[in-house]
Amino acid sequence: MFASNLSLFHSLFQNSNSALATFRQLLQANANPNAFTFSLLIKAFVHASSTAALQARQIQTQSFKRGINQFIHVNTSLIDLYMKLGFASHARHLFDDMSFKDVVSWNVLICGYSQNGFVYDAMRTFVDMLRESFRPNQTSVVSLLPSCGCFEMILQGRSVHGFGIKAGLGWDSHLNNALMSMYAKCDDLKASELVFEEMDEKNVVSWNTMIGAYGQNGFFDKAVICFKEMVKEGFQPSSVTMMNLVSANALPENVHCYVVKCGFDNDASVVTSLVCLYAKQGLTYMAKLLYKSYPTKNLIALTAIISSYSEKCDIESAVECFIQTMKLDIKPDAVALLGVLHGITCPSHFSIGCAFHGYGVKSGLSNDCLVANGLISLYSRFDEIETALSLFYDMREKPLITWNSMISGCVQAGKSSDAMELFSKMNMHGQKPDDITIASLLSGCCQLGYLRIGETLHSYILRNNMRGEDFTGTALIDMYSKCGRLDYSEKVFYSIKDPCLATWNSIISGYSLYGLEHKAFNCYSKLQDQGLKPDKITFLGVLAACTHGGLVYLGLEYFTIMTEEYGLIPSLQHYACVVALLGREGLFKEAIEFINNMEIQPDSAVWGALLSACCIQQEVKLGECLAKNMFLLNYKNGGLYVLMSNLYAIVGRWDDVARVREMMRDSGGDGCSGVSVINVTSVKDSNSILSPSDVYLNTSTWQHLCLY
Repeated sequence: MFASNLSLFHSLFQNSNSALATFRQLLQANANPNAFTFSLLIKAFVHASSTAALQARQIQTQSFKRGINQFIHVNTSLIDLYMKLGFASHARHLFDDMSFKDVVSWNVLICGYSQNGFVYDAMRTFVDMLRESFRPNQTSVVSLLPSCGCFEMILQGRSVHGFGIKAGLGWDSHLNNALMSMYAKCDDLKASELVFEEMDEKNVVSWNTMIGAYGQNGFFDKAVICFKEMVKEGFQPSSVTMMNLVSANALPENVHCYVVKCGFDNDASVVTSLVCLYAKQGLTYMAKLLYKSYPTKNLIALTAIISSYSEKCDIESAVECFIQTMKLDIKPDAVALLGVLHGITCPSHFSIGCAFHGYGVKSGLSNDCLVANGLISLYSRFDEIETALSLFYDMREKPLITWNSMISGCVQAGKSSDAMELFSKMNMHGQKPDDITIASLLSGCCQLGYLRIGETLHSYILRNNMRGEDFTGTALIDMYSKCGRLDYSEKVFYSIKDPCLATWNSIISGYSLYGLEHKAFNCYSKLQDQGLKPDKITFLGVLAACTHGGLVYLGLEYFTIMTEEYGLIPSLQHYACVVALLGREGLFKEAIEFINNMEIQPDSAVWGALLSACCIQQEVKLGECLAKNMFLLNYKNGGLYVLMSNLYAIVGRWDDVARVREMMRDSGGDGCSGVSVINVTSVKDSNSILSPSDVYLNTSTWQHLCLY
């Protein structure tokens, strides 16, 4: 028997198949395997194949047949195996059938639940362990803490921490590291720092955990400082240290130098992390250069490069990298395909998106939720809502992210009524909206002028204490200002403790919309006082305020600050604002000179801004010249005809007004299509709940909205 066990022990270091073959030979030789034999056999299946589940059941049957199931350590090993294979229910049944249990058995079950994401089952098992008078040890607490590593479980995590202190467990580095990691994942960085500072003995893992905690919570500078202190204390960094630095968004050149200096430049994980860091920070050329210099190729690095190209809208290079994965016999996954789809923003690349849709169908990747959402976003981006809806309804399972993608796609395509209908169906399917859903619907309320629905959604946010204050708060400010309630916008804004840049931009745009330029300028100054750096959207709001106030020279000054002081490249919207600013003050010569000096080709918005100024200043000749050029440039939108009609009407040329309207009808529109929406509110009950007279939605939509 000893020789058989020795043979099985040797096969353990080869693979599970050879171990199982040796065990079968043992049975054929009529040898009687003992508990040690089964323990060795079970260990061989730690890194098991897809057939291991069936083989594990066969081993369990053999152990039961030979009475080995009476040994606690054999059953514990089987529970551990089932958990590693993902069969938590099998592990639980085996555990419940055990006549005798010890602390190790409980620990294995708790650890298995934690690793498989069964958070509440792990906590419930720990409580059952206490009820049955088993005394938890350090391993019990370490096994349980990963289950508490989310914001919703922070109270349970603190309770476990308190239990450990009360029980007098020895707080070694292993346990403290688990606590630090748990608090960091719960966004309680101060608690992680406190545990770290009170540690008597710190090891490399402790420092790595703290560096990773800073990186996870966005304190990148502190992560680098912590790394420097680690080196100063004489600890030798490991490959995990390097990867934590990478995740902390440290300067890639500095990390790269240190990687080479410490000899980790041949570590595949570290090199891949570096490639991802270069790609994430937009240094695509360096990422690709490093990738080519390393002999081992993998999908993770290539996917990072693909995503980097896509973010730069270099779709040709992204496609080239995607094709390279197939040339290297690396099967692209859903993330790689999604990386390409996200980069398709130009109408000329739409056919490429359709081709990748075909590849997704052929490879089966289109069944993946991520890819399906990416395709829905792609078709919504190009106003192919019917195709997007077809993909949406073909999906068997629709998680919340899919509903959000479809609702957001409808809003972006200007079909907010469809978004509201989808929202009612989402509720019928039992899906609870999150802050992304609410923000998309609020954006839809802006398009439709549905103030009452916006107020209802605001009530839902307050009642459910939804997190993401900046996200939903910004959407609320935007909705109220565009629906005619700037006073509500201000109330929401001042209720936010630390507004982010997007929130400041939203209130600035609101003030600009209402012609309150001085309040907009005041907000611009305050956001800078808070240490925030204005972006393109900030300056778009400020320029709009200058346009409404007729502040020409101040507007030109802000445009100069944007381009020269902050180095921001103006978009066509910024140029249109400046043209409108000059044109409305009658400075047409300066406006035309400004357009001629633009670094990008002017579009219909820029020329339309000048034409609108001609209406204000009654410049008929210039207006006619602009309209003719816009018509020749194929700017055949209804706005062009409306502006010219208004221009002729202002100067009393009614024959020309009739001629323009005739041209509009010939082009396919009569200028009369449109929908007016009003909120009908009784004087007696101005605070009444939503009623179907407010807006035109069907009954089911109203029912679900009124539930809030």
